[in-house]
Amino acid sequence: MVKLYDSGVYLINEREIVPEEEYSKAGAVTGAPADREEAKKGTISYGILKQHNTSDDMSHLKIKFDAMTSHDLTFVGVIQTAKASGMEKFPIPYVLTNCHNSLCAVGGTINEDDHVFGLSAAQKYGGIYVPPHIAVIHQYMREMHAGGGQMILGSDSHTRYGALGTMAIGEGGGELVKQLLSDTYDLDYPDIIAVYLTGKPNPGAGPQDIALAIIGAVFKNGYVKNKVMEFVGPGIASMSTDFRNGIDVMTTETTCLSSIWSTDEDTRSYLTAHGREADYQELKPAAAAYYDGCVYVDLSTVKPMIALPFHPSNTYEIDELNENLGDILRLVEIEAEKVSKGRAGFTLTDKIVNGKLQVQQGIIAGCAGGNYTNVIEAANALKGKDCGYGEFSLSVYPSSQPVYMDLVRKGAVTDLMEAGAVLKTAFCGPCFGAGDTPAHNGLSIRHTTRNFPNREGSKPGNGQMAAVALMDARSIAATAANGGVLTSAEAFDCWENIPDYQFDGTVYKKRIYQGFNQEQKEKELVCGPNIKDWPEMSALTENILLKVCSKIMDEVTTTDELIPSGETASYRSNPLGLAEFTLSRRDPAYVERSKCADRLEKARTAGKSPAELEPELIKIYDTIKKIPGMESIEIADTEIGSMIYAIKPGDGSAREQAASCQRVIGGLANITREYATKRYRSNVMNWGMLPFQMKDEPEFETGDYIFVPGVRTALESGNMSDIKAYVIKKDSAEEIHLYITDMTQEEREIVKAGSLINYNRKRK
Repeated sequence: MVKLYDSGVYLINEREIVPEEEYSKAGAVTGAPADREEAKKGTISYGILKQHNTSDDMSHLKIKFDAMTSHDLTFVGVIQTAKASGMEKFPIPYVLTNCHNSLCAVGGTINEDDHVFGLSAAQKYGGIYVPPHIAVIHQYMREMHAGGGQMILGSDSHTRYGALGTMAIGEGGGELVKQLLSDTYDLDYPDIIAVYLTGKPNPGAGPQDIALAIIGAVFKNGYVKNKVMEFVGPGIASMSTDFRNGIDVMTTETTCLSSIWSTDEDTRSYLTAHGREADYQELKPAAAAYYDGCVYVDLSTVKPMIALPFHPSNTYEIDELNENLGDILRLVEIEAEKVSKGRAGFTLTDKIVNGKLQVQQGIIAGCAGGNYTNVIEAANALKGKDCGYGEFSLSVYPSSQPVYMDLVRKGAVTDLMEAGAVLKTAFCGPCFGAGDTPAHNGLSIRHTTRNFPNREGSKPGNGQMAAVALMDARSIAATAANGGVLTSAEAFDCWENIPDYQFDGTVYKKRIYQGFNQEQKEKELVCGPNIKDWPEMSALTENILLKVCSKIMDEVTTTDELIPSGETASYRSNPLGLAEFTLSRRDPAYVERSKCADRLEKARTAGKSPAELEPELIKIYDTIKKIPGMESIEIADTEIGSMIYAIKPGDGSAREQAASCQRVIGGLANITREYATKRYRSNVMNWGMLPFQMKDEPEFETGDYIFVPGVRTALESGNMSDIKAYVIKKDSAEEIHLYITDMTQEEREIVKAGSLINYNRKRK
């Protein structure tokens, strides 16, 4: 059972939940603080945020982190941006892992060129470099860096180490650049939501099952959006820390800001086993702590779960799905039609064979699935079994070489291989479409983090489409033992026979470059031919003219739709090359539309008339000058750029490229009803684009122009609650109203400068 409280709650002595409206009576009995603001200080989160806040105002935080991490889809861009902004060394430990662009089979040398760049950057600036196949980013950070009371920032959305007592946040690269320049991460003090765990997981119910149950309850209603999830309650003690890690990493899919857990002796044991007992810190809420909401989870009621395409919140109990296969799968087929837009066929009901669902592929991998406990459980289920020689296949990716080594020593790898599973190295590819793409019309069940459209590697535009359902490793193994017939882990009784993990860090000592505080300034960065600098971006003018280059009316637009993952990964270090893929799977004509707007702006800044390139601008300019009060507008001083409208963009990955790709080919603004995540909105601002919002339904269409006068003054004054704009259509100008929610002074200056790079150059 997962229950959401309608109001704030007080947690008394870590055990008793008292709704806010009932607290006065309880407070009188316990002698706890009667003042809510004082009780807010009793959360674990408050203490960690206060310790890392460099300002005197806890309502407006200015955070400095203890460490940072990036992988090889993001660290080149981060370092190039920081270098262009004046960075001379890494001021805090910065871990560069190589777990996303690990494979070098496509694109010639460019992926390995990124790895060589990363090593040279670690040597030059004093970083920590983890070579390909050694560990996935988050497993390495759990094993070697996360600890009690710390804060870690990562350029990957699944940066979550709460189960070890670390408040970790995934953000776009711009926020990491700020830390590299010794600036701060600025945000208003977030709401803190208690996740109260009671009971004990049933045998066969794994961390993914519990995570999916929570995601299914909180995602669609935004209960924890941009808030901190604080895990408390007696149920924590029923799970090992490795098990907790598997729940914690999935909190990203709730759209929360971060997570933190109460720690205990098992946390200490985990850190001790990794040679880091000194990093343990006991974290508990105070005798009375106030939370802005509460998610109550009875672990004993959670059954094996499945998240059907195309989102981790599309959850069902496996038993419920099996009892209603036809009805539920037809709902997914309807959604598949919306996703493919008629470009590719995808069906699920044809996979019902003799009343059961036949799956084509199973994957256990990455920071969520590749943990030691999960793989051991899968090996126990498959020992002496047979995956079969039909279409079903199973691949297992242990999350690090130390995990792999211990699995080998304990015979688990042999048990898996004898059953027909294929063991692979530490690699995140299956999570974002760079490995194990199913066949067309295939269904893959995966213990990974996401099942967004096309994230498994399919290309509807080319008539190719597959899909992913998320499940726990235990039920995936049960399904594999059944030849690919969807099976709940409850059908087996082999669970919870887990020998203690024996960590051996020898491979880390031999292969990882430890360069923090050992920068070699004379070292040259090694840049392959695909590694390009950021192009020049112009500063914001007083008035702007936006060309609507895409209008997306989907309920949610993910970052994977804004800039697809998978094969595009090879171009992450080439801003203009990567930008060619912007919205390619959602609106393929967007790129050329935006580049047309960019050509107009480049003509303007070169002193030429944009109307020479786009004759229709003559009428647009004439119409603007007819608007009352706009007669004296200087068209030559009006910046031209492209704009995307989306109802709710930015769910999913922290990749800054979702915004930077728009910017480098002319993007100047987003207009939305709301932003799905803080991190995407931050990316928009750090790349010099205006984060507009709009309450009314958009009456403009792709190809229309929107004139926004006085926008620079609005940013300077902070008066952004009602920004008048005009949709220009032939001879008419229709007034609309935009707004921008709170921006820090620094964020306003970044947008005015045209990008974070420009802003930092001005500060030199």
